[in-house]
Amino acid sequence: MAFFDSQANSSQQNDDDQTDKNVQQIPVLQIIPNRFQPRKQFSEASISDLADTIAAHGLLQPIILREYQRDHYEIIAGERRFRAVQSLGWANVSAIVKQMTDQESAEMAVIENLQREDLNPIDEANAYQKLLDVTQVTQGQLAQRLGKSQSYIANQLRLLKLPETAQRAIANGEITARHGRTLLRLDSITQAIVLKQILTEHLTVSQTDHLIAELNGGSVKTAQNSKKSVKQVKSTTDLKQIATKIKRSLKKIATDQAKVTYQETHSANQYTITINVSVDQPNSKEEN
Repeated sequence: MAFFDSQANSSQQNDDDQTDKNVQQIPVLQIIPNRFQPRKQFSEASISDLADTIAAHGLLQPIILREYQRDHYEIIAGERRFRAVQSLGWANVSAIVKQMTDQESAEMAVIENLQREDLNPIDEANAYQKLLDVTQVTQGQLAQRLGKSQSYIANQLRLLKLPETAQRAIANGEITARHGRTLLRLDSITQAIVLKQILTEHLTVSQTDHLIAELNGGSVKTAQNSKKSVKQVKSTTDLKQIATKIKRSLKKIATDQAKVTYQETHSANQYTITINVSVDQPNSKEEN
C-alpha cells in the first residue's frame, strides 16, 4: 500500500525534495489547501511570524503541490508557508509539482501533520481517522507503522464520538482529552450539562470523574433531573464540610455541667443536625 511505501521511503523522498531542480513559480490563486488536511486550526500569530521571516529572507523551502486539474493545484505539504505567502499578497509562490493519486496526497498531508508537535488532540484524532479511511488498514497496523500503541490510537479516536461543543473545547485547550474521554460515560444530554460545569467551575479530571460516578450511580432520567444531580454533587460535599465544622464546635462547648449530644440525618441536598443540650443543676439548700 502507498502508505507503507511512503513510510519506508520517507527519508529518500525528503532528499529528493531538497535536491529537486523542478521548482516552478505557481500563481497563488491557482492553489487550494489539501482536501484531506486534518488540521482545522492555524495560529494566526505563528502565520504572522512566518510571514515576517519569509518577507525578510524569502521562501527558503518550496511548497509541494500536485496538479489535480489542468492549471489547478492542491497543497501536499507546506500549507503554513502558503498561508504566510497569501498574507503577504504575493502573486506567485515557489513550488515543486509532484504526480500523486488522491490516496497518496491524503497520506502525505496527514503524515506531515502528525509529525508536528503542536497538533491538538482532536486534529490528531481526525488525522488517524483519515489515514484509516484512505489506507484501509486496521488500527493495529496503523499503530505499528506510526510507532504508537493500539490503545493510544483507539483512545484518541474515541474523542471523535463527542459532540461538537466538547470537541471544540478540547481543540481550544479549555478541557483536556482526559476530560473528554470521561464525558463519554454519559448520554449526550448530560454531557452538555457536565461540560458546562467543567468550564464554569474549572473542574479537574479527578473532580469530573467523581461527578460522573455520582451521576451514573443515581437514576438520571431527564435533562432536568440531570442538571439537579450535577449541582447536588458539589453541594453535598460543601454540606458535609459545614456539618463537620459544626460537630467540632459542639465538642468544644461541652463541659462537665453541659452535656451536648446531636443526631444527624442527610439527603442529597440537605443535612440536618438536631442538637440536645442538657445542663446538670447543682444541689441547692433552701434559705430559711
